[in-house]
Amino acid sequence: MAKELFGTDGIRGVPGTPPLDDQTLFATGRTLGGFLRREHGSAHALIGMDTRESGPHIAAVLAAGLEKAGASAEFAGVITTPGIACLVRQNDFQAGVVISASHNPYHDNGVKLFSHAGMKFPDAVEETLEAEILRLRPEPVSDGRPALVANHARHVEYLDFLRSRMIDTANLSGLRVVLDCANGAAYQLGPELFRALKADVVPMGVNPDGRNINAGCGSLHLEGLQKRVLAEGARLGVAFDGDADRALFVGESGHVVNGDGVLLAVARYLKAHQALKNQRVVATSMSNLGLERALAHEGISLARAAVGDRYVLEEMLKSGNNLGGEQSGHIIFLDDSPAGDGLLTAVKVACLVALRGSLGSLVEGLKDYPQKIVNVKVKSKPSLDSLPEVARALAEAEAALGDNGRIVLRYSGTEPLARVMVEAEHDADVQRYSQSIANALRSSIGA
Repeated sequence: MAKELFGTDGIRGVPGTPPLDDQTLFATGRTLGGFLRREHGSAHALIGMDTRESGPHIAAVLAAGLEKAGASAEFAGVITTPGIACLVRQNDFQAGVVISASHNPYHDNGVKLFSHAGMKFPDAVEETLEAEILRLRPEPVSDGRPALVANHARHVEYLDFLRSRMIDTANLSGLRVVLDCANGAAYQLGPELFRALKADVVPMGVNPDGRNINAGCGSLHLEGLQKRVLAEGARLGVAFDGDADRALFVGESGHVVNGDGVLLAVARYLKAHQALKNQRVVATSMSNLGLERALAHEGISLARAAVGDRYVLEEMLKSGNNLGGEQSGHIIFLDDSPAGDGLLTAVKVACLVALRGSLGSLVEGLKDYPQKIVNVKVKSKPSLDSLPEVARALAEAEAALGDNGRIVLRYSGTEPLARVMVEAEHDADVQRYSQSIANALRSSIGA
């Protein structure tokens, strides 16, 4: 069943307007509190947020809703999304709530919910929650708001966990690392973590003002990080997104390594140490064909799940794999955590760089096939199979590319967009077919 409120990454929108208006937020808190009391007999939730100016108000309204349902909430203040997932899993919380819109601009925000296991709720649970939220939404919002005071001891606990997950034989002492924290949730935690590991830290994007999160910095804007790595003579650059559940990397020569490169580097290390379960890595339909072929050269198979770290995790749990992730930088180290965690990924990659000498050596042999993603604004999201013009363009492209290319056509789970991804051996084919399919989408359902 299609969900009205929940996308692939929680509830997302513009604060003050549905679904992030006070009535929906209050109903969400009430619904979550009631659900937790029915499921667990008690209801204690941990709330965290990134640095967007709308975060404190949203947190207060959600906490008021929880309180109305007889639940209680603890506030962790500004903390990463995977930080909340980690703390919920390790403590006596029945759920976690994160207020963030990840890599989106400051004027967007969102609400992400995590179960006691530190994982996003399954689709079936989200459907149940959504039905109750919609039922309660017309009811009035309580006037009172609980005072939320951040418990920064939770930050210390999370940093302790991250330090405990570094590779034992690695020594980060003196390793010069540039951290672009996107003026987001990692702006304090990232530098604190790497300084505690004795690295030589050069921080960027650590002056949030409520509106500059992801603005010309972080994982969507790597140019500044590339320049800084070269200027500082750093061994490694790391770029987080707004809630730091993803990380992208820059090597000492200024080259970018995305999630595909991380999966290859880590898979090689785990296999060499007899620790890669089933000799298999889980990625998504967006991962480059080059990754699949590089892994095959190492005797490692690649499974593809639907786009979204929740679906990568589902496949990993189902098939007994311990490494998976997305090209965008969400990496799941299941032996350590079920959550994609940019800070954890950064620690692992920094350890591998310290052991091997350079990021480039870790991804040697990875050839990226030309790939292009075209985003098309849409006015509705009908089944793509129901659009004859799109079906014709897609069939033509697939017939022409055969086994030497891939096409992924899907809707965004968080925005009114259709995404066209075309990958092929020759860039001319990529350009031609990505545009032909995108044009068919525009004429059929373009906004």
